[in-house]
Amino acid sequence: MAKKKKKSTTDNSGNGSSKAARQKSTPATSDVTATPTSEPESKGGFDVFGFLKESREELAKVVWPSRQQLIGESVTVILMVTLVATTIYLVDNLFSWLSDTVFL
Repeated sequence: MAKKKKKSTTDNSGNGSSKAARQKSTPATSDVTATPTSEPESKGGFDVFGFLKESREELAKVVWPSRQQLIGESVTVILMVTLVATTIYLVDNLFSWLSDTVFL
């Protein structure tokens, strides 16, 4: 007959710390308070200066393309739009010609 294993309160990492001790050492999410700058104003108004400040901070994080990348990708987009527009125009004319010859 197999012996029943006793439940251990230690974790599997081998350092011997108990689960209860780990839970006490980590702060609960309800204990953490947000900084006043990240909270919207409680008076219900829109903080224009805060919005502009945050927008400027986010724009500083943007990795802007070089002039060569910008020109190359712009040319690619313009060529693809021209190609698709020409294809749609030609297919439209083809269907127009086919419908004229079949139905008239």
